[in-house]
Amino acid sequence: MGKQPPEASNGRLTLLTLARDLGVSRATVSNAYNRPDQLSPALRARILARADELGFSGPDPMARGLRRGRVGAVGVLVDEGLSHAFSDPTTVLFLDGLARELQLDGLGLLLHAGRGDGVMLRSIRDAAVDAWVVLSLPDGHPAVSAVRSRGRPVVVLDQPFLPGVPLVGIDDAAGGEAAVRHLLGLGHRRLAVLTMPLQAGGREGRADVRRQQEATYQVMTRRLAGAAAAAAEAGVSWDQVTVVECMANEPDAAARAVAGLLAGPGAPTGVFACSDQLALGVLRAARGAGIRVPEELSVVGFDDSPPARVAEPPLTTVAQPLRGRGRTVGALVRALIRGEEVSSPAKSPVRLVLRSSTGPLGGRDRSSRARA
Repeated sequence: MGKQPPEASNGRLTLLTLARDLGVSRATVSNAYNRPDQLSPALRARILARADELGFSGPDPMARGLRRGRVGAVGVLVDEGLSHAFSDPTTVLFLDGLARELQLDGLGLLLHAGRGDGVMLRSIRDAAVDAWVVLSLPDGHPAVSAVRSRGRPVVVLDQPFLPGVPLVGIDDAAGGEAAVRHLLGLGHRRLAVLTMPLQAGGREGRADVRRQQEATYQVMTRRLAGAAAAAAEAGVSWDQVTVVECMANEPDAAARAVAGLLAGPGAPTGVFACSDQLALGVLRAARGAGIRVPEELSVVGFDDSPPARVAEPPLTTVAQPLRGRGRTVGALVRALIRGEEVSSPAKSPVRLVLRSSTGPLGGRDRSSRARA
């Protein structure tokens, strides 16, 4: 029979207890795993054989990483809870691009929900990561402050702006402007704009000018500013445009928020939704109300996500490089971990993709149809 297992004060084997069992130094056992060239083949084989006999799988990778100053993981702070990272098509594509880039250096991802409660903030402060990616959180969010307190490299996607921190963004204002200009060019003057939450927590319903001005999600601020610029260019007062805030960036939330608007008097003939997810909800609400798209209602989204291309009808939308932006963020993270200096890249351009969800004004007026 082999020797009995060595005693360990905490009930588990370590490099030190294995070294004592074998009568060698801790450094010798460590070299058997990490620097085998420093040992004779016979000695290394003896150490590994005894370790296998005792069920010892090797040094704790977390402890080894901390001694090197690296743990091989990048924290990603996401908004709207962890489930959003797996259910939102745009976030999925971004994370795919990010992961593809980080794996070039053997780095993994550790997702954290951007909540402000004490438990989540403690988990952020305790997370063993080499760097952080902040994925589109509002200004002043406590989770962002917790990330910054760690002193690790940080890269931001879209928002918030943090002095000295590289930010990867797109031309949101140009996208909003292109979407509304397209609707106006088709002859639509009764317009509605659907936004994602304007502030943390969000709310559902019409957003007046004050609510828009107090928005802490700067992406929404920029897209609304672009939309307003297009309206002004066409001589349409922004006061004439109905802005509706949704509780979440989800089709269900958009369908719920817009249902009454589509059925009411003076209903819009053109809708710009600030994301494809919201636009898909508008299409669903229109279908439920018997409103034909695009004959009676034109809808424009933002993102050019995969569901936009297979929607019924296929969605006109503002395209952005979703997977490409993930790779850009990943490249910046890799450079920062290597100790290189980086700066924010130029904003990625956007473009309007025309599909079947928009058409010229000229369909029979819905209020007239209702009276017939």
